[in-house]
Amino acid sequence: MKEKILVAATGNEHKLKEIREILKDFTVISAREAGFFEEVEETEKTFLENAFLKARAVASKTGLAALADDSGLSVDALGGAPGIYSARYSGGDSAENRKLLLQNMKGKADRNAHFECAIALVYPDGREYSSVGKTFGTITEEERGANGFGYDSLFFSSDLQMTFAEATDEQKNSVSHRGRALQGLLETLKGEQ
Repeated sequence: MKEKILVAATGNEHKLKEIREILKDFTVISAREAGFFEEVEETEKTFLENAFLKARAVASKTGLAALADDSGLSVDALGGAPGIYSARYSGGDSAENRKLLLQNMKGKADRNAHFECAIALVYPDGREYSSVGKTFGTITEEERGANGFGYDSLFFSSDLQMTFAEATDEQKNSVSHRGRALQGLLETLKGEQ
């Protein structure tokens, strides 16, 4: 693959950091660094559709390859909620989202959940690629750990046998939904060379 500069279509510094750590062979710049300051409203019904919406907007405005992710937590006992609304579940910040999730999970025996991440990569010449990653676990009854962001302190990873907030960045990235989606994308891109 010739193009080694990717614009990450996200304003989330935590996501940007993870993307940079996983895509070490690329120069990943933020949308702001590429001169894109708009907020792309997520109006679609799936993670992948929202990821493409953001990547297409950034690629068309910057003239650079744009990588976007849309991801979230789906809880079985809540019918898949918060799902695509994970970041705005409570209408507040991440702490409020976690508080609402714990409240909604009170008394629930089924605590199974998974994180899903859809990655879209769009080039200005019209080429488009995508990958989806999932990781499975359960929702804890209280927050555990100080690392990570979002719901990490409530998500007990089946792979790691600890919450994502208790894991190191390297441990989390090795099994996370975003890590798996990005690895899948890398495999696709290797096949294009």
